[in-house]
Amino acid sequence: MATATATTIALADDVRVSGLLQTPPRARACYVMAHGAGAGMTHRFMTAAAAGLADRGIATLRYQFPYMERGSKRPDPPKIAHAAVRAAVAAALAALPKLPLIAGGKSFGGRMTSQAQAAAPLPGVRGLAFLGFPLHPAGRPSAERGEHLFDVQVPMLFLQGTRDTLAAVDELRPLCEKLGSRVTPKLFADADHSFHVPAWSGRKDAEVFDELLDALTAWTDSVIG
Repeated sequence: MATATATTIALADDVRVSGLLQTPPRARACYVMAHGAGAGMTHRFMTAAAAGLADRGIATLRYQFPYMERGSKRPDPPKIAHAAVRAAVAAALAALPKLPLIAGGKSFGGRMTSQAQAAAPLPGVRGLAFLGFPLHPAGRPSAERGEHLFDVQVPMLFLQGTRDTLAAVDELRPLCEKLGSRVTPKLFADADHSFHVPAWSGRKDAEVFDELLDALTAWTDSVIG
């Protein structure tokens, strides 16, 4: 199994964040994967995703946002978060210059990545993959947080649970239809924002997680072609 190597990513002269680069033998792409708002790059979801993708031949660069590096619970303003995304993408390009890049991540991390891409294309990034895109606050369905996605011109993959309270299916489906052919939605029945499924669904979390990584891998292969 590919092990994760610690790295340091510089945003500015006085701002640096930690990263974990995991590169399997004969990797064919790298996923620059940002964490969610409430947990950092070593959260079990992030760690398991990196390990599972390595088993499938996909390298990953996980990284911290500055607020998480400081131990704060308050997410960075978008300007700082976008700078972290750009720095991480640049670090992945420098470390693995021959590999095509996919960027995105879990929840908040995916949304900050898409905002950065919408503002100005991320060098070397062929597509964006979202592990539970937070389309709206819990209990307040809206597609407003997805408006910037119309400025993203690379392929996008939405991996979403049908019970995700941060992305109501009735809001997500019309948005994906409007975004057109550059979007691939993949819905996981009965899964919530963390891709947990209840016992009554007849499925296990591990099954859903494997399907999620299989879908991400297949989509990545189609994008890097």
